[in-house]
Amino acid sequence: MTPTATIPFQPVPERPQPALGERGWLLECRCARPVTDLLHAQGWDVVTDLDCNVHCSSPDRRVYVGFLPESREAARGELWHIHVTDKDGATAWHQTFGPDTPAQAVAGFLATLIAFPTRYCTCV
Repeated sequence: MTPTATIPFQPVPERPQPALGERGWLLECRCARPVTDLLHAQGWDVVTDLDCNVHCSSPDRRVYVGFLPESREAARGELWHIHVTDKDGATAWHQTFGPDTPAQAVAGFLATLIAFPTRYCTCV
């Protein structure tokens, strides 16, 4: 086993927030760009295959994120796939998001995952 360097979390630049009643809630983004931009900035590998599916791997190779619009899973309503593995390579947990989930929401989920790199919760 070789140690790997980690890249510190780089938060997305703040944008001025509109008043609550004037918000345009996330409704429309169905591309991968908000997620791939975030992950690429964090040092993740981002690869697009010939079918236009996007595959992302964390620097330690323990987290996989797939944007799979041209897969059988997408036909079943699973557009985004996130898999986290233990150090031994066994699946620790996974999460999927459907095509109605805005990419910014998936990016927010991943930003939180990246921001809390420790395995343990403080309530344990």
